[in-house]
Amino acid sequence: MSDVVSPAPTRRRAFGLVVAAASVPMFMATLDNLVMTNALPVLHAELGASVEELQWFVNAYTLAFASAILVASALGDRFGRRTVFLVGIAVFGIGSVLAALSGDPSQLIAARALQGFGGAAVMPLSLALISGGVAPQRRPLAIGLWGGISGLGVAVGPLVGGAVMEGWNWQAIFWINVPVAIIAIPFALFALNNDFGARARIDVVGAILAAVGVLALVHGIVRGNDDGWTSASVIAELVAGAGLLVGFVLWQRRAASPLVPLRLFRDRSFSLTNVVGFAFSFGTFGAVFILIQYMQVVQGSSPLEAAVQTTPWTLAPMFVAPIAGIIAPRVGTRVLMLSGLVLQGAALGWIGLMLSADLDYAQLVIPFVMAGVGMGLVFAPSATALLATLGVLDHAKASGVNSTVREIGIALGTAVMTAIFVGGGGELQPDLYVDAARPAVLVGSAVLFAAAVAAVWLPAGRSGTTTHEGTDAAGAASRDPELASA
Repeated sequence: MSDVVSPAPTRRRAFGLVVAAASVPMFMATLDNLVMTNALPVLHAELGASVEELQWFVNAYTLAFASAILVASALGDRFGRRTVFLVGIAVFGIGSVLAALSGDPSQLIAARALQGFGGAAVMPLSLALISGGVAPQRRPLAIGLWGGISGLGVAVGPLVGGAVMEGWNWQAIFWINVPVAIIAIPFALFALNNDFGARARIDVVGAILAAVGVLALVHGIVRGNDDGWTSASVIAELVAGAGLLVGFVLWQRRAASPLVPLRLFRDRSFSLTNVVGFAFSFGTFGAVFILIQYMQVVQGSSPLEAAVQTTPWTLAPMFVAPIAGIIAPRVGTRVLMLSGLVLQGAALGWIGLMLSADLDYAQLVIPFVMAGVGMGLVFAPSATALLATLGVLDHAKASGVNSTVREIGIALGTAVMTAIFVGGGGELQPDLYVDAARPAVLVGSAVLFAAAVAAVWLPAGRSGTTTHEGTDAAGAASRDPELASA
């Protein structure tokens, strides 16, 4: 049984302080992910990492992140969202120190996993803390700013990584997290309330089933090219992963305090937002993993030059996401997300079709801009659509589920597109890169168009409908303890 906690009167801090205190650590985690991606060719050269190890530098983070988000959200409900948020910041900082001190690929992969566990407490709880810390009428603006800051992390991540690696070394991309973490902890203590949700038992069995299932799936995909897709061990691992995830869903149906309350999926906006989030992360970040290395391996750019060249893509979300968050109540989240997915899918399709060893950079500018605008149109509206019709007590669990789904999308997208690349004979050499990279990028485009089809069935998401539904959901939760328990 869970003990439902009614929201108590809390101090109200200035709007800007709440948004900044919750968003700065989230910015750190977002920044670090793309800083890492931009560093892959350098790590290949300096640590002697293989293509498979390069993807584990990314996937160790995303899988640890995905496996711990739901537990972190539940711990936040039980022990205080700010408390767990602060622990996440500290763990992320410690992981950053260990990553900077790593001397071989295995050590770096382990440190990246520790960073992922810290990030799991930062990302979903930052959104829940903002949602609960500002007045309801200012919530769309706050979420829009949160999306814009996330977009800023996307934008400056490659630039910071390129500049740091060109001026210092790859270790410095992790050292820069340490002062941010040191500042963020007292700032959050001052500006954020320690909100609670439903104080339920932690679903350890569910957490293990989900984490091991996803890990088995991704590891099986990574091994597929080397060991053979028809080998008994690969097939067994893929089947076991799928079976464990089915077992997770069945367990959630009977668990007294499930990590994922399946009743949330009765909400069409919540369900479809998660489908879109998974496909968006799968298609976009899987393709980014391939393209960021194309700029350096094939185009011959330095990390900083590659970062500058991709700014038409990476800078756009910083400007577009806040605007999208502000106008979403008027035009609706569906039209914004649908437009963003179509733009992103068309941009990746365009890039994939014209990719070549001697491609002129100027030809990439327009599709890069399209991709960036598309990302910005999806980021903030998806956060609004996710929470629009749910009660406040469900916000931490809901954002935790969505963050988990998106991180699994990143991990699977990176694994699948790397498998396509390696299976096509791709290597980190200019003459062996393009022909193998092209089909991987086109798969990412196809997945994004599939997500756009799913987005057609999203609710319109205008303020006239979402506000009413959200109020009803919150009211129902307060009246019914079973609904309120997360």
